[in-house]
Amino acid sequence: MPETPHTDFVPVLAGFPPVTLAEMDGVRLMNRTDTKYVTEESVLAAVLADARAAGYRVLEVDGERICAYDSLYFDTAALGMFLDHHNRRVPRRKVRTRVYVSSGTAFLEIKRKRNNGRTKKKRTPIPPADFPDFRRNPAACRFLQEKTGYTADDLSPALETVFRRITLVNPAMTERLTIDTRLCFANPRTGREVSLKRLVVIELKQDGRAASPMKRILLGRRVKPLRVSKYCIGVTLTDPSAKANRFKLKIRTLEITINDKLW
Repeated sequence: MPETPHTDFVPVLAGFPPVTLAEMDGVRLMNRTDTKYVTEESVLAAVLADARAAGYRVLEVDGERICAYDSLYFDTAALGMFLDHHNRRVPRRKVRTRVYVSSGTAFLEIKRKRNNGRTKKKRTPIPPADFPDFRRNPAACRFLQEKTGYTADDLSPALETVFRRITLVNPAMTERLTIDTRLCFANPRTGREVSLKRLVVIELKQDGRAASPMKRILLGRRVKPLRVSKYCIGVTLTDPSAKANRFKLKIRTLEITINDKLW
């Protein structure tokens, strides 16, 4: 999937104090409340400047402050997990493998959305070579069945997402902000690929609903919350046969945000 160079938000990152992966252990927030926002790259530079002034720190791994991520979502043949989200069923799950390219680590990850709106994530390490297909890894298969009830035979690759992520932490180390840029989707079932172009997906991750400087920053820059799933948007954009009526208005909102068509 081709990648377009980043724009003027990159120089702003140089002024942030760094935070290391070891320091981030205290704010992994595996049991959390997530709030997502969408904007585009020209606004991101201003948001980052405000965050730097407010004392936020940026995750730095081996000198890199924009880290590469590659995720592969698995679903049933009938896209059962996608449809659970579309039909607003809770609790619901998503299953993916993910490579954290900068650190050279890979995991099988299970995300579970609960009735109370909180998201809980469980993961187990896997060799990077198992990223394309964890189903040949007996330990990962046992983890899958224990956490979801699915067997490895129930699932197959449904969508690959590639993106670049900036991670910020507030001065009190009580919240984490992920900023995803250059999102691209590839659907192994349909062979279709789509890029979200200049769109930016921001996710504020907290253990509770305490006051957040970042919420004030985003509001001040007119960046509004939007409930959006990268997996569901990616499937909608790359699989014309998927039931997706509920997501079409969201895609229209994304198109308005970047002033461009996505499909």
